[in-house]
Amino acid sequence: MSEVEFTDYLIIGAGVAGLRAAIELADHGDVLVVTKESLGESNTHYAQGGIAVATEGQQDVALHLEDTVAAGDGLVHRPAAAVLVEEGPLRVAELIEWGAGFDRVNDQPNGQLLRTREAAHSHPRILHANGDATGAEISRSLVAFARNHPRIRFAEWTMATNLVVADGRVIAADLASAQLASAGPMGAAGAFRRVSARAILIASGGAGQVYSDTTNPAVATGDGIALAARAGAELADMEFYQFHPTALSLPGVPRFLLSEALRGEGAYLRNDRGERFMERYHASLELAPRDVVARAIAREGMGLDSGESRPVYLDMRHVQGVDLTLRFPGISRFLAAHGLSLGADLIPVRPAAHYLMGGIRTDLCGRTSLSGLYAAGEAACTGVHGANRLASNSLLEGLVFGARAAKSMLEDAAGIAPTLASVAPPVSRGKSMETIDAGDESLLGEFIQQLQRMMWRTAGLLRHDLTLREGISERDAIETSVHRFAQQDRSSRVLFEAQSLLAVSRAILHSGLARTESRGAHFREDHPRRDDAEFRKHSVLAENGTEQTSFAAW
Repeated sequence: MSEVEFTDYLIIGAGVAGLRAAIELADHGDVLVVTKESLGESNTHYAQGGIAVATEGQQDVALHLEDTVAAGDGLVHRPAAAVLVEEGPLRVAELIEWGAGFDRVNDQPNGQLLRTREAAHSHPRILHANGDATGAEISRSLVAFARNHPRIRFAEWTMATNLVVADGRVIAADLASAQLASAGPMGAAGAFRRVSARAILIASGGAGQVYSDTTNPAVATGDGIALAARAGAELADMEFYQFHPTALSLPGVPRFLLSEALRGEGAYLRNDRGERFMERYHASLELAPRDVVARAIAREGMGLDSGESRPVYLDMRHVQGVDLTLRFPGISRFLAAHGLSLGADLIPVRPAAHYLMGGIRTDLCGRTSLSGLYAAGEAACTGVHGANRLASNSLLEGLVFGARAAKSMLEDAAGIAPTLASVAPPVSRGKSMETIDAGDESLLGEFIQQLQRMMWRTAGLLRHDLTLREGISERDAIETSVHRFAQQDRSSRVLFEAQSLLAVSRAILHSGLARTESRGAHFREDHPRRDDAEFRKHSVLAENGTEQTSFAAW
């Protein structure tokens, strides 16, 4: 490994939270942003529906707060939600100033911003860009702005594989090429390096790849969450994984996200008998909170006698006055490639893992339980989403808490001298590590698929004591198989991601087992009711070898 490098601030992840933090930090020091693939390949890029923001004054802000709290099913940390909705308008105004182009009336550059409504919102407040490509536009504008700053550097195709802790403080991170399989020997120049920093931010996004059915891209393997947990940071609310109600359900086709904005524009949900069924589950019908809609679709799609699943459909054939191809160009193109049209066909849908409400526990300024380590965005848990995230609050969360984390990093690092004296290079292994060969990589891939299928079966939309315990047992067996590769002095990206997914799955399973109630995205068939007396609290899990989950009111 090369000599230790230094940067003032190290950011792991280049989605909305990481990029917004980098921009805030760069006026005060040198910033290195690490991203596992190319810039722009993140959950941010794939966000379709839009960004929720209250721009019509204090009453609008107050309504956004109440909608956020209501959707979170009794567990939203209200101070965090207040920060989100109150600071959101300023952060979105900055985005527009930096070049983000949101859709406007009649496509006029200075025209009124177009707003739509999504599930559990009391009125239209969702801004969108290019119809259904809001995340891509926000990512584009932030990347362009950050690239032009002389003090921001990017390390693309790079993974953070370890956090270095000394005297209770995170002081450095080990980085490795994310293209190890094609990089030759692991000890090759540039393959590994250790970077010390005054402060380190994890903004690496979620972990949708822990489930077999997910709307998340392949990079979403929970790496940052696993890194923080292994370093000793607390995790919180890991049992709350949001399943988006409407992902495309076609054999052999990825679970392509069909935005909630489709239902905001009037789409119905129908079962295989053609019935519009949501009236049996919630007064708000298709615009009920995501957890309610997802479970309703799952129940309607269950076979009654045969055990075979039944199709459920999204129906927009009745929608008038909206050019669906113009309003949803990306979705329309994808469906057309598979012979479907929003305005002419019933679109088969099913739920898929979408967003992690839990993550690395932080305060309202991004500080974790470890000094020197910060987190923001989907990798973090402030409690802002409670048990169920309000639609389109995620991009806003990244902007608001990315900026906040950066400000606390600046404040806390003010007295820390830029020295490498306390950061020792790692002990030499005495030889170069070799990459795992193709056969073993394939076997590791099979272990990951086994883990994903197990998580969907045992810790998906509907959970039970028996299935969660079964999941823990299967997960532990998979970990034993994966561990032997880690002991062979060899490594690869797929091994690192397998270890990350195992760490995340352990947290989800144990936290889900400990919460013996149903709330938001966490539904226990053996405990179907909400229990405020015992569980109107956040779960907290520390990496101490016991997997004991505690509960605390924040």
